Amino acid sequence: MCGIIGYIGPKAVAPILLEGLKRMEYRGYDSAGVALLNGTGLQTRRAAGKIANLEAALASQPITGVVGIGHTRWATHGPPTERNAHPHRSGDESVAVVHNGIIENANTLRSALVELGYEFRSDTDTEILAHLIEELFDGSLEEAVIAALTKVEGTYGLAVVSSRDPGKIVAARKGSPLLIGIGVGENFLASDPSAVLAHTRNVVYLNDGDVAVIERDAYRVIDRHAATIPHTVDRIQWDLAEIERGGYDHFMLKEIFEQPMSVENTMRGRLILADGTAKLGGINLTHADLMNIDNVVITACGTSWHSALIGEMMIEELCRIPVEVEYASEFRYKNPIVTDRTLCIVISQSGETADTLAAMREAKRRGAKTLGLVNVVGSTIAREDDGGVYLHAGPEIGVASTKAFTSQVVALALFTLKLARKRDLSVVRGREIAQAMHGLPAQLAEVLASAPAIEAIAEEFKESTNFLYLGRGYNFPAALEGALKLKEISYIHAEGYPAAEMKHGPIALIDDRMPVVFVAPHDAVFDKVVSNIQEVRARHGRTIVITSRDEPALKGLIDYEIRIPETEDMLMPILSAVPLQLLAYYIAVKRGANVDQPRNLAKSVTVE
Repeated sequence: MCGIIGYIGPKAVAPILLEGLKRMEYRGYDSAGVALLNGTGLQTRRAAGKIANLEAALASQPITGVVGIGHTRWATHGPPTERNAHPHRSGDESVAVVHNGIIENANTLRSALVELGYEFRSDTDTEILAHLIEELFDGSLEEAVIAALTKVEGTYGLAVVSSRDPGKIVAARKGSPLLIGIGVGENFLASDPSAVLAHTRNVVYLNDGDVAVIERDAYRVIDRHAATIPHTVDRIQWDLAEIERGGYDHFMLKEIFEQPMSVENTMRGRLILADGTAKLGGINLTHADLMNIDNVVITACGTSWHSALIGEMMIEELCRIPVEVEYASEFRYKNPIVTDRTLCIVISQSGETADTLAAMREAKRRGAKTLGLVNVVGSTIAREDDGGVYLHAGPEIGVASTKAFTSQVVALALFTLKLARKRDLSVVRGREIAQAMHGLPAQLAEVLASAPAIEAIAEEFKESTNFLYLGRGYNFPAALEGALKLKEISYIHAEGYPAAEMKHGPIALIDDRMPVVFVAPHDAVFDKVVSNIQEVRARHGRTIVITSRDEPALKGLIDYEIRIPETEDMLMPILSAVPLQLLAYYIAVKRGANVDQPRNLAKSVTVE
């Protein structure tokens, strides 16, 4: 979602703000802007479109200062135009605000401010905050911000500067991530650690309800009553090089090719081959806790929801515990059946997904134990869950998730293995699964070697307007994920189905122009999938089939074959995901799409 950057210190602020905004481009945005205090007043520059347009605006009309805030906006209220770009200023132009989130009572507040004589110059809800802070200002910027927020309903991560109290940046958080970057004689504010990593590794993550006052040589975190709240200083562990493209054309391609390493990192130190189990120190569940689980609920969104479906099958097959997978966005609105014997697993790459965070809080309120699977250390879900598993996949910059997906499935497999061994799974079977998991990195490297052949297939289908993706068992969620990847980055309509469901409607779409991708490795339901492939061929559909061995039953049925190694059925989606990612990537590139920043999408969805 939108990005926030702030700086106060001795250096020229505009280049620092621009650099930070560029580091957050991957999050998705459609306009950008900055506001600077230069000792004489407040100046802003804004532009619709890419940050390059903002750079051009600053080059034609330079502004200077040592205190400033910047923003990349993803449109919610009003179209992506310059007048709607952040920062927004108050009526007297003494206050500038940048804001991530949504003010739910915006119409009521706007009407009240209009009655007081304020004129609105944008369609956004954020401008309301600027006018409110001006109206309530009485000498202290933080007090005005606190007073304004008492009138606001909704979510926010915001940063405010004012020419009437110029030596500080005031920030506040409720539902949208913010952190303070701690320097020497300078301090930073950001919504993403990547924005400050070039300057400092020491950060303080704000919690919901926090207000921060950031000055050149100090910072304070306070509550709504201006009482100081102690916070620990965390250290960012990853390097700047990890968020560079490293010679690849796109972050997405780099992250696809990082999967042998990212999967290995997810398993590192956790897989115990001799005992056929896993060690997960962060889950904070005792043996008694694990044995007392009556049911599991997994909540997630998007790609993470697909990994959750695979986790559901793993846990039910090996642990014999009922599992429900819920869209996080629907979970808290349906009066879910949750007890103190329920384990709620929440999956989010960013650890900030608003719907998933809300679902976790609802599950906790109802007495469930919560287990977070997240990739970002220090994220809100990681701080609020009862226990968790960090993916250790490394920063994922491409908006379309790739390595986080495979690491999520591996993390679910690790947890399943641990839980199953605590219950009835034999050590022999546990060792078989653990050994298969141990072999995944090498197998992923083998799959990646087929990238040139997959690119050639993409050339054949780059002009297609529709795709079907079909799979059964563990590979049905893989088919869903493949379809999602294609539509996300190439804008081709694609749908995933259980292969047997094709004859209940989608078969009507099959003709000689319809490409159908089958995820059909040799697994327990392979023979059933063969019959579905025959049905497509009988109707002249064009078949792209992911297989795992030379099968006589497939002779004459495949137009294009992609071969993957064999492994345990439950781990097949980890291997089959890679050719599906590559197919989507190469088709999108050949269509001229912006692969890393697909239109209308954001990396971290921090609003409902």
